[in-house]
Amino acid sequence: MSDYINQQVEARAKAWEAAKALLDSASAEKRDLSAEENVTYGRIMEDLDARAATIETMNAQAVRENRAAEAMKGFETQVQSIASVPVINDADLIRSLARGEIRSTTFEKRDVLTSSTGAPVPTSFYNQVIELARHIGPMLATSTVLNTAGGENLQIPSQATFSTGTVTTQGNAIGESDATFNAFKTLGAFKYSFLTQISREMVEDAGVDILGFLATQTGSALGYDVNGALTTGTGTTQPTGIVSAAGSGVTGSTAVSGAFTGDNLIDLVYSVDTAGRVLAGSGFQMNNRAIAAVRKLKGSDGNYLFQPGLNGSTPDSLLGYSIYENPAMADPATSAKSVIFGNLPSYFVRQAGGLRLDRSDEYAFQSDLISFRATMRVDGNLIQPGNVKYFIGGAS
Repeated sequence: MSDYINQQVEARAKAWEAAKALLDSASAEKRDLSAEENVTYGRIMEDLDARAATIETMNAQAVRENRAAEAMKGFETQVQSIASVPVINDADLIRSLARGEIRSTTFEKRDVLTSSTGAPVPTSFYNQVIELARHIGPMLATSTVLNTAGGENLQIPSQATFSTGTVTTQGNAIGESDATFNAFKTLGAFKYSFLTQISREMVEDAGVDILGFLATQTGSALGYDVNGALTTGTGTTQPTGIVSAAGSGVTGSTAVSGAFTGDNLIDLVYSVDTAGRVLAGSGFQMNNRAIAAVRKLKGSDGNYLFQPGLNGSTPDSLLGYSIYENPAMADPATSAKSVIFGNLPSYFVRQAGGLRLDRSDEYAFQSDLISFRATMRVDGNLIQPGNVKYFIGGAS
Protein backbone atom coordinates (compact mmCIF):
# COMPACT_ATOMS: atom_id res chain seq x y z
CA MET A 1 0.00 0.00 0.00
CA SER A 2 2.87 2.39 0.80
CA ASP A 3 4.16 2.01 -2.78
CA TYR A 4 0.75 2.97 -4.16
CA ILE A 5 0.58 6.02 -1.88
CA ASN A 6 4.06 7.06 -3.02
CA GLN A 7 2.95 6.74 -6.65
CA GLN A 8 -0.02 9.02 -5.94
CA VAL A 9 2.24 11.56 -4.20
CA GLU A 10 4.67 11.59 -7.14
CA ALA A 11 1.83 11.95 -9.64
CA ARG A 12 0.38 14.84 -7.62
CA ALA A 13 3.77 16.57 -7.57
CA LYS A 14 4.05 16.25 -11.37
CA ALA A 15 0.53 17.62 -11.83
CA TRP A 16 1.35 20.61 -9.65
CA GLU A 17 4.49 21.33 -11.69
CA ALA A 18 2.40 21.17 -14.87
CA ALA A 19 -0.09 23.66 -13.42
CA LYS A 20 2.68 26.06 -12.43
CA ALA A 21 4.24 25.83 -15.89
CA LEU A 22 0.90 26.74 -17.47
CA LEU A 23 0.47 29.78 -15.22
CA ASP A 24 4.10 30.84 -15.61
CA SER A 25 3.79 30.76 -19.40
CA ALA A 26 0.75 33.04 -19.34
CA SER A 27 2.40 35.31 -16.78
CA ALA A 28 5.56 35.64 -18.86
CA GLU A 29 3.47 36.70 -21.84
CA LYS A 30 1.46 39.08 -19.63
CA ARG A 31 -1.90 37.60 -20.54
CA ASP A 32 -4.74 35.58 -19.02
CA LEU A 33 -5.13 31.87 -19.63
CA SER A 34 -6.78 31.09 -22.94
CA ALA A 35 -10.03 29.12 -23.02
CA GLU A 36 -8.13 25.94 -23.89
CA GLU A 37 -5.57 26.59 -21.15
CA ASN A 38 -8.33 27.20 -18.62
CA VAL A 39 -9.82 23.80 -19.46
CA THR A 40 -6.40 22.16 -19.06
CA TYR A 41 -5.77 23.99 -15.80
CA GLY A 42 -9.18 22.92 -14.47
CA ARG A 43 -8.44 19.28 -15.27
CA ILE A 44 -5.11 19.50 -13.47
CA MET A 45 -6.80 20.99 -10.39
CA GLU A 46 -9.38 18.18 -10.42
CA ASP A 47 -6.56 15.65 -10.66
CA LEU A 48 -4.77 17.29 -7.70
CA ASP A 49 -7.90 17.12 -5.57
CA ALA A 50 -8.75 13.55 -6.59
CA ARG A 51 -5.26 12.27 -5.79
CA ALA A 52 -5.29 14.13 -2.46
CA ALA A 53 -8.54 12.35 -1.54
CA THR A 54 -7.06 9.00 -2.58
CA ILE A 55 -3.93 9.60 -0.48
CA GLU A 56 -6.05 10.51 2.55
CA THR A 57 -8.22 7.41 2.16
CA MET A 58 -5.25 5.06 1.76
CA ASN A 59 -3.46 6.58 4.75
CA ALA A 60 -6.55 6.07 6.89
CA GLN A 61 -6.79 2.45 5.72
CA ALA A 62 -3.14 1.87 6.59
CA VAL A 63 -3.72 3.25 10.10
CA ARG A 64 -6.69 0.91 10.59
CA GLU A 65 -4.68 -2.09 9.43
CA ASN A 66 -1.83 -1.22 11.79
CA ARG A 67 -4.24 -0.90 14.71
CA ALA A 68 -5.80 -4.25 13.89
CA ALA A 69 -2.39 -5.91 13.68
CA GLU A 70 -1.38 -4.44 17.04
CA ALA A 71 -4.64 -5.59 18.63
CA MET A 72 -4.07 -9.16 17.40
CA LYS A 73 -0.57 -9.52 18.85
CA GLY A 74 -0.47 -12.33 21.36
CA PHE A 75 -3.90 -13.68 20.42
CA GLU A 76 -3.03 -15.53 17.22
CA THR A 77 -3.29 -18.93 18.88
CA GLN A 78 -6.45 -18.12 20.85
CA VAL A 79 -8.85 -16.96 18.16
CA GLN A 80 -9.93 -20.38 16.93
CA SER A 81 -10.75 -21.78 20.38
CA ILE A 82 -12.97 -18.83 21.32
CA ALA A 83 -14.48 -18.08 17.92
CA SER A 84 -17.88 -19.30 19.13
CA VAL A 85 -18.13 -16.49 21.68
CA PRO A 86 -20.69 -13.97 20.34
CA VAL A 87 -19.44 -10.46 19.61
CA ILE A 88 -21.98 -7.64 19.84
CA ASN A 89 -20.84 -4.87 17.54
CA ASP A 90 -22.60 -1.85 16.10
CA ALA A 91 -23.65 -3.70 12.96
CA ASP A 92 -25.49 -6.30 15.09
CA LEU A 93 -26.99 -3.53 17.21
CA ILE A 94 -28.31 -1.63 14.19
CA ARG A 95 -29.71 -4.80 12.61
CA SER A 96 -31.53 -5.51 15.90
CA LEU A 97 -32.89 -1.98 15.74
CA ALA A 98 -33.96 -2.46 12.12
CA ARG A 99 -35.73 -5.74 12.92
CA GLY A 100 -37.64 -4.17 15.78
CA GLU A 101 -35.89 -6.13 18.52
CA ILE A 102 -34.97 -2.78 20.13
CA ARG A 103 -36.50 0.63 19.53
CA SER A 104 -33.61 3.06 20.06
CA THR A 105 -29.95 3.21 20.95
CA THR A 106 -27.23 5.79 21.57
CA PHE A 107 -23.73 5.47 20.14
CA GLU A 108 -21.02 6.97 22.33
CA LYS A 109 -17.68 8.24 21.07
CA ARG A 110 -15.11 5.44 20.79
CA ASP A 111 -12.50 4.33 18.27
CA VAL A 112 -12.58 0.56 17.98
CA LEU A 113 -14.84 -1.93 19.72
CA THR A 114 -13.17 -4.99 21.26
CA SER A 115 -14.66 -8.11 22.77
CA SER A 116 -13.38 -10.03 25.78
CA THR A 117 -11.44 -12.26 23.40
CA GLY A 118 -9.17 -9.43 22.28
CA ALA A 119 -10.17 -9.95 18.64
CA PRO A 120 -10.71 -6.63 16.79
CA VAL A 121 -14.07 -5.73 15.26
CA PRO A 122 -14.98 -3.02 12.74
CA THR A 123 -14.89 0.69 13.51
CA SER A 124 -18.02 1.73 15.35
CA PHE A 125 -21.10 3.29 13.78
CA TYR A 126 -20.40 6.56 15.64
CA ASN A 127 -16.96 6.90 14.11
CA GLN A 128 -18.16 5.99 10.61
CA VAL A 129 -20.65 8.86 10.86
CA ILE A 130 -18.16 11.36 12.31
CA GLU A 131 -15.43 10.45 9.81
CA LEU A 132 -17.86 11.09 6.95
CA ALA A 133 -18.99 14.36 8.55
CA ARG A 134 -15.34 15.46 8.78
CA HIS A 135 -14.87 14.79 5.07
CA ILE A 136 -17.93 16.94 4.31
CA GLY A 137 -16.56 19.84 6.37
CA PRO A 138 -13.56 20.43 8.63
CA MET A 139 -15.18 21.94 11.72
CA LEU A 140 -15.35 18.64 13.65
CA ALA A 141 -11.71 17.97 12.73
CA THR A 142 -10.01 21.34 13.31
CA SER A 143 -11.91 22.41 16.44
CA THR A 144 -11.53 21.38 20.07
CA VAL A 145 -14.39 18.90 20.60
CA LEU A 146 -15.83 18.40 24.11
CA ASN A 147 -17.99 15.31 24.59
CA THR A 148 -20.43 15.42 27.51
CA ALA A 149 -23.11 13.02 28.72
CA GLY A 150 -25.81 15.69 29.08
CA GLY A 151 -26.76 18.97 27.45
CA GLU A 152 -26.82 21.30 30.46
CA ASN A 153 -25.12 24.68 29.98
CA LEU A 154 -21.34 24.42 29.92
CA GLN A 155 -19.47 27.62 30.84
CA ILE A 156 -15.95 28.10 29.52
CA PRO A 157 -13.70 30.97 30.63
CA SER A 158 -11.64 33.01 28.19
CA GLN A 159 -8.77 35.28 29.14
CA ALA A 160 -8.83 38.96 28.16
CA THR A 161 -5.43 40.15 29.43
CA PHE A 162 -2.38 38.49 30.94
CA SER A 163 -0.26 39.36 33.96
CA THR A 164 2.75 41.51 33.18
CA GLY A 165 6.10 41.76 34.87
CA THR A 166 8.08 44.94 35.52
CA VAL A 167 11.54 45.76 36.79
CA THR A 168 11.61 46.07 40.57
CA THR A 169 14.55 47.76 42.24
CA GLN A 170 16.16 46.34 45.33
CA GLY A 171 14.16 46.78 48.51
CA ASN A 172 10.98 48.06 46.82
CA ALA A 173 7.59 46.38 46.84
CA ILE A 174 6.69 44.14 43.92
CA GLY A 175 3.71 45.48 42.01
CA GLU A 176 0.55 43.41 41.51
CA SER A 177 -0.57 42.45 38.03
CA ASP A 178 -3.63 40.23 37.74
CA ALA A 179 -5.00 38.60 34.61
CA THR A 180 -8.52 39.60 33.58
CA PHE A 181 -11.18 37.43 32.00
CA ASN A 182 -13.93 37.93 29.46
CA ALA A 183 -17.50 36.93 30.25
CA PHE A 184 -18.01 33.17 30.22
CA LYS A 185 -18.71 31.55 26.86
CA THR A 186 -21.76 29.35 27.45
CA LEU A 187 -22.22 26.24 25.31
CA GLY A 188 -25.63 24.60 25.22
CA ALA A 189 -26.81 21.80 22.92
CA PHE A 190 -28.76 22.53 19.73
CA LYS A 191 -30.50 19.46 18.32
CA TYR A 192 -29.81 18.43 14.72
CA SER A 193 -31.81 15.51 13.38
CA PHE A 194 -33.28 13.93 10.26
CA LEU A 195 -35.41 11.00 9.11
CA THR A 196 -34.51 8.32 6.58
CA GLN A 197 -36.58 5.35 5.44
CA ILE A 198 -35.63 1.92 4.14
CA SER A 199 -37.77 -0.92 2.89
CA ARG A 200 -38.51 -3.94 5.04
CA GLU A 201 -36.98 -6.10 2.32
CA MET A 202 -33.66 -4.33 2.78
CA VAL A 203 -33.76 -4.97 6.51
CA GLU A 204 -34.61 -8.64 6.08
CA ASP A 205 -31.88 -9.19 3.49
CA ALA A 206 -28.92 -10.36 5.55
CA GLY A 207 -26.52 -9.39 2.77
CA VAL A 208 -27.33 -5.68 2.99
CA ASP A 209 -24.86 -3.50 4.89
CA ILE A 210 -27.36 -1.71 7.13
CA LEU A 211 -24.59 -0.13 9.20
CA GLY A 212 -22.86 1.32 6.15
CA PHE A 213 -26.12 2.59 4.65
CA LEU A 214 -27.27 4.36 7.81
CA ALA A 215 -23.77 5.69 8.55
CA THR A 216 -23.60 7.25 5.07
CA GLN A 217 -27.06 8.81 5.35
CA THR A 218 -26.44 10.09 8.89
CA GLY A 219 -22.93 11.39 8.25
CA SER A 220 -23.98 13.18 5.06
CA ALA A 221 -27.17 14.75 6.43
CA LEU A 222 -25.82 15.80 9.81
CA GLY A 223 -22.36 16.60 8.47
CA TYR A 224 -23.60 19.32 6.11
CA ASP A 225 -25.94 20.93 8.62
CA VAL A 226 -23.64 20.79 11.64
CA ASN A 227 -20.57 21.96 9.71
CA GLY A 228 -22.56 24.85 8.24
CA ALA A 229 -23.83 25.98 11.64
CA LEU A 230 -20.39 25.69 13.26
CA THR A 231 -19.01 27.83 10.42
CA THR A 232 -21.54 30.65 9.98
CA GLY A 233 -24.17 30.09 12.70
CA THR A 234 -25.71 33.19 14.27
CA GLY A 235 -25.73 32.00 17.90
CA THR A 236 -29.48 32.44 18.41
CA THR A 237 -31.23 29.24 17.35
CA GLN A 238 -27.94 27.62 16.30
CA PRO A 239 -24.29 27.62 17.38
CA THR A 240 -22.16 30.74 17.04
CA GLY A 241 -20.08 29.93 13.96
CA ILE A 242 -16.35 30.50 13.78
CA VAL A 243 -16.81 33.10 11.02
CA SER A 244 -19.47 34.93 13.03
CA ALA A 245 -17.24 35.05 16.13
CA ALA A 246 -13.97 35.88 14.34
CA GLY A 247 -12.52 39.38 14.41
CA SER A 248 -11.99 41.67 11.43
CA GLY A 249 -8.55 41.16 9.95
CA VAL A 250 -8.30 42.60 6.43
CA THR A 251 -10.71 44.32 4.04
CA GLY A 252 -10.04 43.90 0.33
CA SER A 253 -9.75 46.60 -2.30
CA THR A 254 -12.80 48.07 -4.00
CA ALA A 255 -13.88 47.36 -7.58
CA VAL A 256 -12.41 43.83 -7.62
CA SER A 257 -15.61 41.91 -6.78
CA GLY A 258 -14.34 40.87 -3.37
CA ALA A 259 -11.18 39.18 -4.64
CA PHE A 260 -8.11 38.93 -2.41
CA THR A 261 -4.44 39.39 -3.26
CA GLY A 262 -1.37 37.66 -1.92
CA ASP A 263 -0.60 40.75 0.14
CA ASN A 264 -4.12 40.62 1.61
CA LEU A 265 -3.50 37.07 2.84
CA ILE A 266 -0.11 37.98 4.30
CA ASP A 267 -1.73 40.91 6.12
CA LEU A 268 -4.47 38.57 7.36
CA VAL A 269 -1.90 36.23 8.91
CA TYR A 270 -0.17 39.05 10.75
CA SER A 271 -3.45 40.62 11.89
CA VAL A 272 -3.72 37.69 14.30
CA ASP A 273 -1.94 37.84 17.65
CA THR A 274 1.37 35.97 17.86
CA ALA A 275 -0.20 33.18 19.93
CA GLY A 276 -2.86 32.66 17.28
CA ARG A 277 -0.15 32.16 14.66
CA VAL A 278 2.28 29.90 16.50
CA LEU A 279 -0.04 27.60 18.44
CA ALA A 280 -0.56 24.11 17.03
CA GLY A 281 -3.53 23.90 14.69
CA SER A 282 -3.23 27.38 13.19
CA GLY A 283 -4.33 27.59 9.55
CA PHE A 284 -6.74 28.85 6.89
CA GLN A 285 -10.29 27.88 5.99
CA MET A 286 -11.99 28.76 2.69
CA ASN A 287 -14.18 27.08 0.08
CA ASN A 288 -13.14 25.49 -3.20
CA ARG A 289 -13.55 28.66 -5.29
CA ALA A 290 -11.31 30.63 -2.95
CA ILE A 291 -8.72 27.82 -2.94
CA ALA A 292 -8.78 27.82 -6.76
CA ALA A 293 -7.95 31.56 -6.67
CA VAL A 294 -5.22 31.00 -4.06
CA ARG A 295 -3.50 28.43 -6.26
CA LYS A 296 -2.78 31.13 -8.85
CA LEU A 297 -1.20 33.66 -6.47
CA LYS A 298 2.53 34.39 -6.38
CA GLY A 299 4.66 36.28 -3.92
CA SER A 300 7.06 39.11 -4.77
CA ASP A 301 9.80 36.48 -5.25
CA GLY A 302 7.82 34.81 -8.04
CA ASN A 303 7.06 31.66 -6.02
CA TYR A 304 3.53 30.36 -5.55
CA LEU A 305 2.02 31.03 -2.14
CA PHE A 306 0.12 27.71 -2.28
CA GLN A 307 2.03 24.49 -1.79
CA PRO A 308 0.40 21.05 -2.11
CA GLY A 309 0.96 18.54 0.67
CA LEU A 310 3.20 16.10 -1.16
CA ASN A 311 4.21 13.74 1.64
CA GLY A 312 0.82 12.01 1.79
CA SER A 313 0.05 12.86 5.42
CA THR A 314 -0.13 16.66 5.68
CA PRO A 315 -2.74 19.03 4.22
CA ASP A 316 -1.97 21.57 1.51
CA SER A 317 -0.40 24.77 2.82
CA LEU A 318 -0.59 28.52 2.19
CA LEU A 319 2.19 30.81 3.45
CA GLY A 320 3.46 27.88 5.50
CA TYR A 321 0.11 27.22 7.24
CA SER A 322 -2.35 24.37 6.63
CA ILE A 323 -5.31 25.19 4.41
CA TYR A 324 -8.68 23.44 4.95
CA GLU A 325 -11.50 23.37 2.42
CA ASN A 326 -14.79 24.30 4.05
CA PRO A 327 -17.84 24.27 1.74
CA ALA A 328 -19.79 26.42 4.22
CA MET A 329 -17.46 29.40 3.71
CA ALA A 330 -18.69 32.18 1.41
CA ASP A 331 -17.42 32.64 -2.15
CA PRO A 332 -15.07 35.61 -2.64
CA ALA A 333 -17.45 38.54 -3.24
CA THR A 334 -18.02 42.10 -2.17
CA SER A 335 -18.69 42.29 1.60
CA ALA A 336 -18.28 38.50 1.90
CA LYS A 337 -16.12 36.90 4.62
CA SER A 338 -14.46 34.39 2.32
CA VAL A 339 -11.27 33.49 4.25
CA ILE A 340 -10.47 32.97 7.92
CA PHE A 341 -7.07 32.44 9.51
CA GLY A 342 -5.92 31.74 13.04
CA ASN A 343 -5.69 29.09 15.73
CA LEU A 344 -8.61 26.90 14.67
CA PRO A 345 -8.66 24.77 17.90
CA SER A 346 -9.56 27.99 19.76
CA TYR A 347 -13.07 27.23 18.48
CA PHE A 348 -14.77 24.81 20.89
CA VAL A 349 -17.46 22.34 19.83
CA ARG A 350 -19.63 20.80 22.54
CA GLN A 351 -21.33 17.50 21.65
CA ALA A 352 -23.90 16.23 24.14
CA GLY A 353 -24.95 12.63 24.61
CA GLY A 354 -23.40 10.96 21.59
CA LEU A 355 -25.38 10.05 18.49
CA ARG A 356 -28.93 8.74 18.98
CA LEU A 357 -30.75 6.51 16.47
CA ASP A 358 -34.49 5.69 16.82
CA ARG A 359 -36.85 3.52 14.77
CA SER A 360 -40.55 3.70 13.90
CA ASP A 361 -42.74 1.12 12.08
CA GLU A 362 -45.88 3.30 12.23
CA TYR A 363 -44.70 6.49 10.47
CA ALA A 364 -44.84 4.97 6.94
CA PHE A 365 -46.93 1.88 7.73
CA GLN A 366 -48.94 2.08 4.48
CA SER A 367 -45.73 1.84 2.42
CA ASP A 368 -44.15 -0.91 4.55
CA LEU A 369 -41.17 1.34 5.16
CA ILE A 370 -39.13 1.50 8.35
CA SER A 371 -38.24 5.02 9.47
CA PHE A 372 -35.04 5.88 11.30
CA ARG A 373 -34.43 9.14 13.14
CA ALA A 374 -30.87 10.28 13.85
CA THR A 375 -30.19 13.00 16.42
CA MET A 376 -27.01 14.86 17.37
CA ARG A 377 -26.85 17.72 19.92
CA VAL A 378 -24.05 20.24 19.43
CA ASP A 379 -23.05 23.82 20.14
CA GLY A 380 -19.93 25.85 19.44
CA ASN A 381 -18.20 29.19 19.97
CA LEU A 382 -14.81 30.83 19.57
CA ILE A 383 -13.39 30.95 23.09
CA GLN A 384 -10.50 33.34 22.35
CA PRO A 385 -11.98 35.78 19.77
CA GLY A 386 -8.62 37.38 18.96
CA ASN A 387 -7.16 34.07 17.82
CA VAL A 388 -9.10 33.95 14.51
CA LYS A 389 -9.59 36.77 11.98
CA TYR A 390 -11.41 37.02 8.65
CA PHE A 391 -10.81 38.60 5.24
CA ILE A 392 -13.82 40.45 3.86
CA GLY A 393 -14.21 41.57 0.26
CA GLY A 394 -14.14 45.33 -0.35
CA ALA A 395 -17.27 47.22 -1.32
CA SER A 396 -18.07 47.57 -5.01
